[in-house]
Amino acid sequence: MRKIIACAALAGAMLVSACNTIEGMGRDVSSAGDTVAKAADNAK
Repeated sequence: MRKIIACAALAGAMLVSACNTIEGMGRDVSSAGDTVAKAADNAK
């Protein structure tokens, strides 16, 4: 029973950390897209 609880806790921790990583990556991609959009507007 302890092994099952330990595995569940480890899996939960990994899922939480993965969500934070994906969220951060989304912010970076959004920032890059904004920069490209501003450059395109300035080139008009």
